Amino acid sequence: MNMPDASLELPSRETDGSPGPPLPAALAETGLSATFLADLAIKTLYVQGARTGDQLASFIRIPFSILDDLLLTLQQRRLLEVRGTQGRGRRGYTFELTGEGRARCREIMGTSRYVGPAPVPLAQYQAIVENQRVEDAEVDEDQVQEGLRHLVLQDAFREALGPAINSGRSLFLYGHAGNGKTILAEAIAEMLGDAIYVPYAVEVDGQVIAIYDPVFHEPVHEDRGGDVDSAWIDPEPDHDMRWLRIRRPVVMVGGELMLDDLELQLDRLAGVFRAPPQMKANGGVFIIDDFGRQRVRPRDLLNRWMVPLEKHVDFLSLPMGHKLPVPFQCLLIFATNLDPAELVEEAFLRRIRYKILVDNPTREQYEEIFRRECAKRGLEFTPDAVEFLYSEYYSNGHVHARSCHPRDITNHLKDIARYKRRDPELTPEMLRMACDAYFLDVVEPTEYGSAKAGKWNTGSSLEAQRESAEPTWRDQDRVEPGAFDG
Repeated sequence: MNMPDASLELPSRETDGSPGPPLPAALAETGLSATFLADLAIKTLYVQGARTGDQLASFIRIPFSILDDLLLTLQQRRLLEVRGTQGRGRRGYTFELTGEGRARCREIMGTSRYVGPAPVPLAQYQAIVENQRVEDAEVDEDQVQEGLRHLVLQDAFREALGPAINSGRSLFLYGHAGNGKTILAEAIAEMLGDAIYVPYAVEVDGQVIAIYDPVFHEPVHEDRGGDVDSAWIDPEPDHDMRWLRIRRPVVMVGGELMLDDLELQLDRLAGVFRAPPQMKANGGVFIIDDFGRQRVRPRDLLNRWMVPLEKHVDFLSLPMGHKLPVPFQCLLIFATNLDPAELVEEAFLRRIRYKILVDNPTREQYEEIFRRECAKRGLEFTPDAVEFLYSEYYSNGHVHARSCHPRDITNHLKDIARYKRRDPELTPEMLRMACDAYFLDVVEPTEYGSAKAGKWNTGSSLEAQRESAEPTWRDQDRVEPGAFDG
């Protein structure tokens, strides 16, 4: 159905020129108290040692004009002192904690150990997230065509997928394993395009929630021009530096997901709460892969999303007991190779906006995927290779063609050729060696108690492997325009 095209590169995402959160001009505009920021400066100097004013402002990500007033106050309280200067006025002063300052820091660490960029208040976070909702990132037919050009898909499938992406709500991708549901979900995220802003952390009731995660948040680096390498001439920031400009995030969780993972997690060593994956996905895509294989009942997992999907608000628990409302502004994608009708009842499926079957590839699609995989690996493609696979493996009903097979078979073939110190070729001999090492060869019992040999399909569920014929997905909630004629 859909595997990466060897002859085409993945489409690059364009970023828009939308302005970021405004740069605060005064302490009140940061939304934080003077005590909070002063304590953060003390902890930073305690952990990192002496720093210049510029270095301190750059780390805390607060304009020096705001920070300097706090530093003056701390100097007057004899909690820090100036140990030198590098010019540039007070920006170049080297600040260091005094003995009293170190004692004060040890007191602060007892209640908050957080050291890092200054957080933004929850109200500011809610406002910015609301202004960069994923459902506002509309795509049209041309964008969908471009975004999926590296995948082998039917036109009817693209037509069904476009409105689902524009909904910005929820999408259920189902079908047999190995047909590209995960890579399709990632391609959807790529199509959303424009950049958004994410805070390093959020502050609420004195607690800090760390949101920025380099695993999921890819920064967009902008060229502002000028001599940015000069130690004397720094480019002026054009937005609140507590926010980082990133590409729309793609956050994926799989079978390891537990309900507790969707709540705030306290990192006692760092002194912060870690945001759950759905909060990190705000403004982007949240993918629950292998849905139904988690160590939690599918019904319980879907129940967890009922309020967020309908209200666009998620409620997270804080240690003092009350619930914290945070935005839920991401495209939620469920991907499974299990029968949706056996996972949850119809009432739950109705709350998921779009259900699209990702079916097995047709013979023509399979051949095109095989052609692309050969080009990617420098193999000379021949239609006879596909004919051999269908006649020897797929025609007996024990093995069903999947979109991942061309990639895996050609990888096996190259491994065999390297072992035998010969050039890889799509000969019957080498194809048979590759397939025999890839497909399971088992003894399958019959109704008469005897046995018959048959290849079982790799990558499908155990229940599906136990059937000699291809299982049929139930018709309820099926989106026909997106289904393949496999």
